[in-house]
Amino acid sequence: MNQFPAPASTTEPPITAAKDAFDRLTPFGWRWGLTAIVAGLAASFLLFGYALIYWRNADMDFMVIYNALVLNDGKPQLFFDHTAYITILSVKFWFRLLHGLGLLDAYSLSAIPSASDTAAFDAAMTGAVRAGRLLAWLIATGCVLVFASLVRLMVRDWRVALLATIAFAFSGGIAVHSRILRSELVAACPVIFALMILIVVGRRASIARPLGMAAAAGLCVLGLENKVQAILLIAALPLLMLPFGTAKSASVAFWRHTRSGWLAAGVAAMVAIGAAWAAWPLIATGFDRTLLEAAHFHPLFFGRFGIYQVALLVLIGGCMIAYAAIWRISATETLASMFAIAAGASIAMLVLDLEYNTGNVIAVVNPLEKMLTFADANTTDVANGSDIRGILLLLLEGVASVLARYTFVLHSSPRPTVFLTWLIVPGIVYAWRRGEVQAAIQALMLLLAATGIDALGVRRGLKSEYFIFTDPLIILAGAILLDRMSDLRFRRWTYSIAAVLLGLHIAVGQAEPIKYAFMRRGPEPICEWNRYFLPLLPLPWCKIPPVRP
Repeated sequence: MNQFPAPASTTEPPITAAKDAFDRLTPFGWRWGLTAIVAGLAASFLLFGYALIYWRNADMDFMVIYNALVLNDGKPQLFFDHTAYITILSVKFWFRLLHGLGLLDAYSLSAIPSASDTAAFDAAMTGAVRAGRLLAWLIATGCVLVFASLVRLMVRDWRVALLATIAFAFSGGIAVHSRILRSELVAACPVIFALMILIVVGRRASIARPLGMAAAAGLCVLGLENKVQAILLIAALPLLMLPFGTAKSASVAFWRHTRSGWLAAGVAAMVAIGAAWAAWPLIATGFDRTLLEAAHFHPLFFGRFGIYQVALLVLIGGCMIAYAAIWRISATETLASMFAIAAGASIAMLVLDLEYNTGNVIAVVNPLEKMLTFADANTTDVANGSDIRGILLLLLEGVASVLARYTFVLHSSPRPTVFLTWLIVPGIVYAWRRGEVQAAIQALMLLLAATGIDALGVRRGLKSEYFIFTDPLIILAGAILLDRMSDLRFRRWTYSIAAVLLGLHIAVGQAEPIKYAFMRRGPEPICEWNRYFLPLLPLPWCKIPPVRP
């Protein structure tokens, strides 16, 4: 922290804590600040989420709840689109728990009254949907608290960590996912937490660092199991990690000692081999050509499946070696970390066996092919034709669209983090010019990753539900810069600018929930897709309901 000289005269007031913008922005302290954040999330959820009529956010509330209901009846899962696997499993077990406690009668499909009895059907579905929405809020709140804990380990000043947590808690992504059962939150947050864990364990060496990397790998696979779009964020992690080492990253003596280091690496190798052997049937199923053809999956490169998966493994290994060379990580610790990552990823794959279905397996193992089944026709044609020029043009169009959104003026967006980019971009330049080169590079990498992932998300409209994948990257970039340039908190306009920014952030972030709360549209659009996604659940307002077998 900069040392400020004593005042030159009695007419010049001294710099006091009251002029510290960080103190003024975080008046409740760390614990009470987190309490206030959770209270704000709860108030928003109760006002603009929980009490809404049960069919208001049917896409995907109904799809997730329907699959939880059929699983509780012993029937197979139907929905494999995202895949929403962990979200559906969590709702299934949540409904069972509430039913066991006597708090929910409509916990299975057979417990839902017939659509011909509209009043009873409405009451049962209201109970099921509200129970699901409560789980969504609990998961979102838990993610906010985990984010707060990890970001506090990343930055030096707890006040910066609290400001980053406020930005995350009231971002557009959390605003959407804290009241709707969708797959993106449970996909994005594990990967974001994996990134934060890698940053934390990478900055300070320890004997147990490979265990942290195993946990990060497991979180990445869990995220992928819930939504295949997580592969974009996962692919960015190896490159993002390169500038995040420090002088304390060098391996400890345990890993530099020949006997202990190689012994630990050998143990890690045996664990990795065992975990991979257990997960191999799932991987083999994922590349079963018959299943892939039946699901209408088309290979992206050279008519073969598995090419980009191998390329991703090579990228991870190459970046780990580069990181080790830059930050002086020993060969034994690097090898042990590679084996730990393989073990963590393999163990997380076994979660697919909890409710085994080949539809989930082939989607998780071939995420890009699955994503292409939802892309627009132009994107699909370009990708399947391996047209490099066409792919580059699509990427450039996506980047241009994202940059227009970041301006907010050229393309308005219900995304409050765009206002953070207005400060982050000049902040990167300012940090570089004042000698904070590493912080500038770190923030730039995070911002570029967010822009790239958003550019790909443009092909599906970059809906507010997708903000959760990249909002945390933007917020972390801002937190890193602010932490390294904390002397800015004494500048004259810092508090005013920050207060206005926080106000805009919260207001814009709540725009979508409030819009849905006051929407007047009826449930009729659900009838366009209910026969496909809810084949055993007739709806009372649809003219030709499906017939239960």
